[in-house]
Amino acid sequence: MTLERGAAAALSAEDLTDSPRRFLNREVSWLDFNERVLALSQDTACPLLERTKFLAIFATNLDEFFMLRVAGLIRRLETGLGVRSADGLSTRRQLELIRGRARELAQEHARTFLDAVLPALCDAGIELLTWEQLPADEQLRLHGWFRERVFPVLTPLAVDPAHPFPYISGLSLNLAALVRDPLTGAERFARVKVPNNVHRFVQVQGGPPGISRYLPLEQLIGQHLQQLFPGLEVLGHHAFRVTRNADLEVEEDRDEDLLQALERELSRRRFGPVVRLEVGEQMDPHVLDLLVRELDVTLDDVVAVPGLLALSSLHELSAIDRAELKDEPFVPATHPRLVDGEQPADMFAALREGDILVHHPYDSFSTSVQRFLEQAAADPQVLAIKQTLYRTSGDSPIVDALIDAAEAGKQVVVVIEITARFDEQANIRWARKLERAGCHVVYGLLGLKTHCKTALVVRQESGGLRRYCHFGTGNYHPRTARLYEDLGLFTADPALGADLTDLFNALTGYSSQTEYRDLLVAPHSVRSGLIELIRREADHARAGRPSGIRIKANGVVDEELIDALYKASQAGVPIDVVVRSICAVRPGAPGLSDTIRVRSILGRFLEHSRVTSFENGGEPEYWMGSADIMHRNLDRRVETLARVKDPDVKARLAAMLDRLTADDVRRWDLDVEGEWHHVGTVDVQAELLRKAADSTSVS
Repeated sequence: MTLERGAAAALSAEDLTDSPRRFLNREVSWLDFNERVLALSQDTACPLLERTKFLAIFATNLDEFFMLRVAGLIRRLETGLGVRSADGLSTRRQLELIRGRARELAQEHARTFLDAVLPALCDAGIELLTWEQLPADEQLRLHGWFRERVFPVLTPLAVDPAHPFPYISGLSLNLAALVRDPLTGAERFARVKVPNNVHRFVQVQGGPPGISRYLPLEQLIGQHLQQLFPGLEVLGHHAFRVTRNADLEVEEDRDEDLLQALERELSRRRFGPVVRLEVGEQMDPHVLDLLVRELDVTLDDVVAVPGLLALSSLHELSAIDRAELKDEPFVPATHPRLVDGEQPADMFAALREGDILVHHPYDSFSTSVQRFLEQAAADPQVLAIKQTLYRTSGDSPIVDALIDAAEAGKQVVVVIEITARFDEQANIRWARKLERAGCHVVYGLLGLKTHCKTALVVRQESGGLRRYCHFGTGNYHPRTARLYEDLGLFTADPALGADLTDLFNALTGYSSQTEYRDLLVAPHSVRSGLIELIRREADHARAGRPSGIRIKANGVVDEELIDALYKASQAGVPIDVVVRSICAVRPGAPGLSDTIRVRSILGRFLEHSRVTSFENGGEPEYWMGSADIMHRNLDRRVETLARVKDPDVKARLAAMLDRLTADDVRRWDLDVEGEWHHVGTVDVQAELLRKAADSTSVS
């Protein structure tokens, strides 16, 4: 379900051309995306623990949606800065729509777990029990376990004239307890936080062989509340959870030290206003009234769901060691150009022979990107390494390679984006660790996030200095490189090397360069460059030359660029959009977007690469990089799109796009009214995995 169903069909082409309804609402489009994630959890052909994982992903996604998008709309409304969305809706109307839709999805999510996934887990020998279902000997054991492991970390917080309502941390699971003084008959409210440093699902011992049994931690605590309130009568308890505004507003122009500014804002994030209150369907109305009043929310902010709250913790269950209930493990292949017999190839020698495109997770990250940096760190002929880091892993071989390079006397420059959302603390730690090792660490340009994924190696060779580059669509993160679908281009092309050198000078110095040879760089030239390429394609179509545009991205929202696509469509350009999440394009509208098709592919891996192709009158042109077609990427971030020149790399990108846009691929198609339809039969990710498994060289 999306916004204003059926409205577009009633509009004439002339009405749509200048109507806000030519765009789909971005917030509702995001909820459509999360519904597609939920559909993966409902697919019985998917391994059971993978379905459980998708339930957890849905919950985490929805948490972030409220923390950021809903919070932003609420703040806009409260400050009187409400601006109509591109599709013509007021801020208040958007909030009404997405709150209602999110509530429906949350209930469907809970029902999917209770009615479908939970019974299937039980049938597979993974049982989630209630306290009453436990045998007496196990209840006795858990009494002792509670006293030793849980009771000492619990802090009951009473609410009375001497004890104000306590602070409730965002996303924490809590119990609202009602207690009564037997002497006075006075009833009191108390809050008990369910600790997040103890597993949510407590393993139950005993039972039949081969059966794993678990008890939700909040149920164990609920059975022992009397120990927290001696002398009082516990009348009942109810679980609840709050979501707070978590968007950061770092006043960079006011602070000399960006790290200090960010750390201050991170401390403030904990106390952001509540934007959602989740409760169980059976919550006592008096308790709910108290929570609504004390948390300063309205009933519109309340989401009541059946069963357990905080299903993001289902990641714990999906991690259970039951291989038969999960996707088959795979070993990424090493690109054939990166092996020399049984040994790793010299990457610099390989790149002197031509560009190399790697496609993660099918192509190994460790034998390509990681090896590129490790070889650069160890090579005495390498003089400098320059790299951007947006996110990386907790134990990062990329960071280790940069530190090794600095300790070996090479010049190492690292542009770290310390405001990468929800990774701020980790990136601050990396920044300080790299600085201690002697790396030059900078934080990019004032007011802009550095989101591009680039690495530059400068090497002394017989003919002089030579530059080797990596342009990626994904983060330098070894773990997500096995979970996210991404592309990486390695090249020794002199023009791209010169462009990347200029870009790093702009990021680290005072260079004001905005034009490059074979790069489009946001915020200056990605939007304008793509629009120029789209207009060129329309000219080709009007002249009867071969034309066509294919865009693969995470999100397509920017109205100016979408309008350019509409005009190209009206000129007769065939346009395919493969989008993972948000899409504001209304495809197939007569006279507006007849030639535009939009599809979404979701599956085992998160489709994350960004690549655009233009038929260009029979001389196809390809661009790939970090930028999505969204305002934040085009206006408020440093992004790169690199022109692909190597014929072999072009051919591989063409084959990938051909396959993704084929009719037999399993995907969701978007129609003119904003409805998504699940069609196709072939799992393209599984197909690519099989091809990788058939490769003779593996990492």
